[in-house]
Amino acid sequence: MMHGAPPRFLPAPALPTVAGLSPRITPMTLALPVDTAPALPAVSALLQAVHPQRLVGAVVLVREHGVLRHASASGLADRESNTPMRRDHLFRLASVSKPLLTTVILRLAAEGVLDLDAPVQRWLPAFRPALADGSRPPISLRQLLSHSSGLGYRFLEADAHGPYAQAGVSDGMDANPVTLQQNVQRIAQAPLLFAPGSQWLYSLGVDVAGAVAEAATGERLQVLFDRLLAQPLGLRDTAFATAEGARLATPYVSDLPQPHRLREGEVVPAFEGSVGIEYSVARATDPHRYPSAGAGLVGSADEVMAVLEALRDVRASQLLPERLAAQMGTPQVGELGPVDPPGWGFGLGFAVLRDAAASGTPQTAGTWRWGGAYGHSWFVDPARGLSVVALTNTLYEGMHGAFVDELRDAVYADLETMR
Repeated sequence: MMHGAPPRFLPAPALPTVAGLSPRITPMTLALPVDTAPALPAVSALLQAVHPQRLVGAVVLVREHGVLRHASASGLADRESNTPMRRDHLFRLASVSKPLLTTVILRLAAEGVLDLDAPVQRWLPAFRPALADGSRPPISLRQLLSHSSGLGYRFLEADAHGPYAQAGVSDGMDANPVTLQQNVQRIAQAPLLFAPGSQWLYSLGVDVAGAVAEAATGERLQVLFDRLLAQPLGLRDTAFATAEGARLATPYVSDLPQPHRLREGEVVPAFEGSVGIEYSVARATDPHRYPSAGAGLVGSADEVMAVLEALRDVRASQLLPERLAAQMGTPQVGELGPVDPPGWGFGLGFAVLRDAAASGTPQTAGTWRWGGAYGHSWFVDPARGLSVVALTNTLYEGMHGAFVDELRDAVYADLETMR
């Protein structure tokens, strides 16, 4: 395939099928030589400007209607050893895991194994967290995947003595030796923060959905991921742990005068007024830590792009039935969703743009976006056929710093110039 050409979806009859669909492998050019990789000028200028004070290193990919418009690995993967970033470096994906595992859940729904609107107590009978009044309402998979279940995150609690902390809950990025089943039991011990379906709050819902998938199938989550996503799309590097630790980009924390190297066990608040995320950099190479569906994957920028492109064009990829893929990109809780920036709701696995004017973005209504705490952001503008992945090794500038909007604006400006 010529570099920059749209990816072709090749038949793969030996791969598992879902609801009559035969997923097709997406050949993504994983390591184009630097001198032949396409580059967008404004994007390249931005990346040159942000290294090394704001971002230590980054891999950025842009595809328009499947055509590779930009591919760069810039800055350093490890500053202390002066190791340049490569396009095939691996990253701790954090919440970039969410759309990938949501896709696994939806493929099980397409098979009829799971029902998005049935109470998850059908598969996890002991999972019955209570409201403040003592009642224990049913919770659906749809509510877990759209963060409207009433669950929360430990890192969003105001201090280290909140109910999730007291229950010993893991957010999926620490060194806690708890199993997935034990963590779900601990989540159930904490009170629900609101009646399911009535509000929106970022949560461990996707982790609980992963436990539902295991209980419904009798298979480990890694096995399900391999069978339902990695094999159909030809993903070779994405998993809950890697044996290739040398390929992992070293994580850094935004700081002055330059980012500092993230320490094992360091707690870094992601938002003002929250206790923060406890990070275990060693978790990425430890296969014994529980598989966190919401935050636990390790992978590369090209493989994240392969999944997003397959979801953007499910008619070609046959990854999901079109009706289920459409639900991913439809706000599930009305106008409720992330408050900053305004204009965004939440679908299944990611935020969905409802009002572009309110958000002040050049993106089209219906755009999908999310990020990852280790310093990542991505978006898909289906109306433009546009997919952008930016994996960096600097938190939190790469997740919700000024770089995220600067990159977005540079991409649209470059593509407008090309017209």
